[in-house]
Amino acid sequence: MTVEVTTLIISLVSIGFGAVLGYFARQSIAKHQRGTAEEHVSKMLSEAKTESRDILIGARDKSVKILEDAKKEDQALKNGILEHEKRVFDKEALLEKKSHEAQQYTEDLARKAEQVRSAKREVDELRVKQLKELERVANISSKEAKEELLVKVEREFEIELHDRLKKLENHGKEVFDARARDILVTAMQRYASSQSQETTTTTIALSSDEIKGRIIGKEGRNIRTLERLCGVELIIDDTPESLMISGFDPIRRHIAKLALEKLMVDGRIQPARIEEYVSKAKEEISAKIKEAGEAAVYDAGIVGLDPKLVWLLGRLRFRTSYGQNVLMHSLEVCHLAGALAAETGCDIQIAKKGGLLHDIGKAVDHEVEGSHVEIGRNLLKKFGVSEDVIKAMQSHHEEYPYETPESIIVQTADALSAARPGARRDTVENYIRRLTELEAIADSFSGVEKSYAIQAGREVRVFVTPVSVDDAAAKMIARKIANRIQDELKYPGDIKVTVIRENRYVEYAR
Repeated sequence: MTVEVTTLIISLVSIGFGAVLGYFARQSIAKHQRGTAEEHVSKMLSEAKTESRDILIGARDKSVKILEDAKKEDQALKNGILEHEKRVFDKEALLEKKSHEAQQYTEDLARKAEQVRSAKREVDELRVKQLKELERVANISSKEAKEELLVKVEREFEIELHDRLKKLENHGKEVFDARARDILVTAMQRYASSQSQETTTTTIALSSDEIKGRIIGKEGRNIRTLERLCGVELIIDDTPESLMISGFDPIRRHIAKLALEKLMVDGRIQPARIEEYVSKAKEEISAKIKEAGEAAVYDAGIVGLDPKLVWLLGRLRFRTSYGQNVLMHSLEVCHLAGALAAETGCDIQIAKKGGLLHDIGKAVDHEVEGSHVEIGRNLLKKFGVSEDVIKAMQSHHEEYPYETPESIIVQTADALSAARPGARRDTVENYIRRLTELEAIADSFSGVEKSYAIQAGREVRVFVTPVSVDDAAAKMIARKIANRIQDELKYPGDIKVTVIRENRYVEYAR
């Protein structure tokens, strides 16, 4: 029992001693670890202070450098501004000096101009005084003296003056005629087209004379139906195997021709079939009109026209003027106008459009009141054609004044196309009327004994009385007759006026 107690006491003492030793051991270890952490923190703080000091030193150096650079730039900017201000001041001083000099020069010019005007007034006054003095001494005014001198010179040198003027006129005419011939021949050579002529009738060949009765129909109802639907007249006479369609409208004649040809192929000629084939023929002619217009525009090389205007242009394919096909004539005028414009340096496209569209009013002139020129102008305005083209086409019959060079070119091309040999046929009435008008104009002048229009109206020969008309007056009569013909008549080409003054002395030997 005592031993166990002793052992227990010893164990307790050992445990207590071990606990004390452990405590102190742990305190020692903790102090050692705390010292190590503090040293690490201290080292880190030291390094941070060193790094921050380096950063501060670097930042201070950069700020000093930036400040120095800014001061340098600021100084350079100030220097540039000062230099610019100096230049501006110098220029202002120079401009002020020049302005002052210009003002002085202007004042000097004004003074000199006033001196010149004053001197001119003095000269004019002296001239007036001298003239008045001369008029007083001569007892005649300057105007009367001038008129008397002109009359005297005109009387003395009348024939010489006329000869001189005629010589100058002939020389100028030769030069301009040669140039005009070159231009016109070049344009005509570049475009030469064939001419087709049409009349107011169309002949249809029949397979046999028996079909004439079928075309006439029972009591003539077939022929009446066809004439009513087409607006033409069918002439069936004794001519073998043919009939004639008569009408002033070529479109109607073509419709009747197409309908008749289709009816003869079909064989069933009766009013119902006639109406059907006439309707088809109208549609076919309308398509041909469109094709003709498009082909004309393509041939002319013109783009941008309204389709309705192109269709109206195609209708000219079925119109004639003095036997000349109007669409072919318009195409020819278009090409001639383009060639003339190229030769003379004018606008080629405007000239060609004006030439192609100059007779567009003839496509509807039987349906609308007014001349074909006025109708054409309204149509072109309606379809948005430019004003330059309208000005170019509106003067080809001199209904409007020439406003552009292209208008003269279109008129010239129109005259060239109409004056081609065989292009147009004139009626006997128009031919006789033109000859009568030529002779009437020549006979209306005083001193004319007799006049004759010859060479198909291309020349007028005028005989004057030699007693009342001298050589100088004969020349003046020729000029006046030519001017009146040019102003009052319309004709293709030129008309030659020849005035003949002849003295005859007759004696008889007895």
